[in-house]
Amino acid sequence: MQKPERRKVDWSKLIFAFVFVSLLMSVAYAAIRIVQAPSVAIFDQPYEKIKSDYVLMLIMCLLGIAVMFLPSLLAKQLKWNIPKAAMVAYLIFLYCALVLGEVQDFYYKIPFWDVILHAFSGGMLAVLGLIIIYSLNEQQKVKVNLSPLFVAVFAFCFALTIGALWEIYEFTCDGLFGVNSQKYLLKTNEPLIGRAALMDTMKDMIVDAVAAFFVSVGYYVASRKQKSEPSETP
Repeated sequence: MQKPERRKVDWSKLIFAFVFVSLLMSVAYAAIRIVQAPSVAIFDQPYEKIKSDYVLMLIMCLLGIAVMFLPSLLAKQLKWNIPKAAMVAYLIFLYCALVLGEVQDFYYKIPFWDVILHAFSGGMLAVLGLIIIYSLNEQQKVKVNLSPLFVAVFAFCFALTIGALWEIYEFTCDGLFGVNSQKYLLKTNEPLIGRAALMDTMKDMIVDAVAAFFVSVGYYVASRKQKSEPSETP
């Protein structure tokens, strides 16, 4: 008598559910703290978050819930083939950036947490650019033979474009809601001046560029190596 086959655990669905529930709990926590937190910081007291900090947390968590469903919607509507590994990496990034970074204050508790996440996101966006190229190419009746250099440059530019749009979003969010997405305020609410005020934005964009560059170059080198290898004849 044969043993019944065990069902394989779909870790991507479990991770999706875990991140989704974590973000819902974070939204509830931020909403409660908006009511309870002080409106302004007390300078002679140890630093504590004020209402604007929790407004930012609420906005980011709501946005995180919305973008969780974006890859699956794009995959269905545009018929993109998004690997499960890429989806899992995306969900882990959201959890690290929002739940750990914003809610658990890892941006302040762990040195270079922001740099680590931007390096991860820059590389991940470059990979997404590669996925887009291949998905579009598969949908065409006539295959387009794109050079590895073009694909690598597209992936790099795609990652930088999304990174720049994110910085525009943070700038707009800070202006509309009086929050501190771009870290132009110190913990004491003292504004940074001059070059110091630009450091967070420029550092984020540079890290995005470096990570995307390495992924794009890695793809280019691998593609050239694959083309140079002689094909096996049957």
